[in-house]
Amino acid sequence: MKRKIGSLLIALFFINSLIAQEVLYTPYEKFNFSGGDFAVVGKVGGKVYTYRGSEEGFFLDAYDDSMGHTATVVLDFFPRKIYETRFVVTGSSIVVLYQSIEGNKVVQYAALLDERGRLTKGPIQIDAAKTGIFGPTRSYFSSAVSEDKKTIVVYSAVDKSGQIEFEGKWIDEGLNITHRNHAVYKGDGNDLDHSDAIVSNDGTLYIPVYAPVGGKDFSDQLWMLSMPAQGGKFTAKELPMNGMYVANVYAKLDNSNNRIYVGGFYSDKKNGNYIGVLYAYYDIASAGFMNKKTLPFDARLISATGERSKKHAFNDFVVKQLIVKNDGGFVLVAESYFVTTRSTYSPAWGYYSWYSPNMASNVREYHYGDILALSYDGEGTKQWDAFVRKEQYSQEDGGVFSSYGLLNSGGTLAFLYNDFNTNRSRIQLGTIDAEGKTNMRSFTTGGNNDPDWLPRSGKQVSAREMVVPCLKRKQICFAKIVF
Repeated sequence: MKRKIGSLLIALFFINSLIAQEVLYTPYEKFNFSGGDFAVVGKVGGKVYTYRGSEEGFFLDAYDDSMGHTATVVLDFFPRKIYETRFVVTGSSIVVLYQSIEGNKVVQYAALLDERGRLTKGPIQIDAAKTGIFGPTRSYFSSAVSEDKKTIVVYSAVDKSGQIEFEGKWIDEGLNITHRNHAVYKGDGNDLDHSDAIVSNDGTLYIPVYAPVGGKDFSDQLWMLSMPAQGGKFTAKELPMNGMYVANVYAKLDNSNNRIYVGGFYSDKKNGNYIGVLYAYYDIASAGFMNKKTLPFDARLISATGERSKKHAFNDFVVKQLIVKNDGGFVLVAESYFVTTRSTYSPAWGYYSWYSPNMASNVREYHYGDILALSYDGEGTKQWDAFVRKEQYSQEDGGVFSSYGLLNSGGTLAFLYNDFNTNRSRIQLGTIDAEGKTNMRSFTTGGNNDPDWLPRSGKQVSAREMVVPCLKRKQICFAKIVF
């Protein structure tokens, strides 16, 4: 039986109105958090699909609008050892990208499912890579999906000896491989690194590439590589840094305006502190960067961090998203995050640390702090800034219960996160409206019998719905929040 929690009135700023909020839980399923796999797939054919994998097998579960369980699909074509999975909802179908460990190789596969989760095509082997003698040690294959979901690029990009070697397959929504491309980009002798690839609706691939320098992950050079689906060499356009150093670069495609926005933090020293935000966009039509600006943090914003050291106020912030706005600007979302290591002779403890007990002599501690949102218009002028305050700490769990889940209604950003210390936890909801006004509410979901939520693994499945995985002992369920 599913559990339904009564409607709660919470002052959200969606379309400036007070609306009801519902939380609907799915039934529990057996699940072992240690070594298990899970994901929110999305909404297809009016059903919400979720994924769970364990020693017992791999399954898609389908739920109706009330999160009542309607079907379980056994993914019996999955091999025994899964390395990574990704689900892409394309209209009335689901593309499953998964990697398996087969001997000394990691093999990338793709399969196509219909709106009822039935296998209609595949599995198709896309690529394979050899591993070391100790097995898989890194990410071997990545994927980029166009906004219209009609193009998927599965690729490997290896940074080595001052060059980037790229191998990619272009796949359409029917799981047909339309193009196979190989290219090598050589820099000017410096080491190179790259961010995630982006694919436009016309199939052109873009990769931000930068040249690391110093000991704090700064870069003094930044390029945008582009390649059409038909292949050929990479075309590279450099963003002039003019003596500045940039870190935490994030790129976001705006198909409506034919731009790729670039945002990150910058410093005037290669081992310095963050002193402001880099704003620029790559104009697709002219194939060049435009309107580059370095926007220093102002004194009021620095003080608002609450840090004692004003020079180091933003050093722990990491850019997580760029949200493109209708006016041609964007909202940059960053989160305070760092990892420390301590000896077990001086232990601390977090509410969720028991999920991953550790017997080693050193313990990794995960710290997730405040969320920062900065809004800029299409010309790079700052409109507002806002903080969602939080402090999260755990051990040896990868921070899986920490960070946040984001729902973007188009007019409001809603951040869902766990507020926990050593002996309690509760769900919090922070919203930021179109003018930068922040509202904080405790998200009380019922009682002490509720499961533990994993907001950062949640997914927005419609304009005002978000689905979040939840754990309770050796069980898993999913919560749908209706705003």
